[in-house]
Amino acid sequence: MNTAMQLMPLVLLILIMYFLLIRPQKKREKATTQMRNNIQVGDEVITIGGVCGKIVKVKDESLIIQVGAEKVKFEIMRWAVSKVLNSDPAASSKKSKPSADETAEETPKKVLPKKMTGKKPEETVEEPVEEKIIDVPEEDIKIVEENKEEN
Repeated sequence: MNTAMQLMPLVLLILIMYFLLIRPQKKREKATTQMRNNIQVGDEVITIGGVCGKIVKVKDESLIIQVGAEKVKFEIMRWAVSKVLNSDPAASSKKSKPSADETAEETPKKVLPKKMTGKKPEETVEEPVEEKIIDVPEEDIKIVEENKEEN
């Protein structure tokens, strides 16, 4: 009985560690794996390196993404996808459409930055800086001149 009481705090500590650390981590891993397995052509993704691109071709363990204005294509591994930004509208229409209740519960849309207008910003006029005259003792000036002569 005495040894059971001594082991009780250790068992409680292990249970707490499981419910606070291990279980949530496994849920996150499962969600990430599911997200990476559901990637389709047309999805926009961000890689773990920060590269944003659009999926052009899906292979078993790799993806070919299109990046930039020049539409450069390169191959990345599936595990390198950090986040799927949005899916292709054609691909999402193939899936079942959500009900009105589900769409009302969704998070609000992203706020995009406003487009810049052709107007130039108003020029700011800087006020002139006042110059201050500092009185330097003659002894300091002599020391500086002596150092210049030595060099």
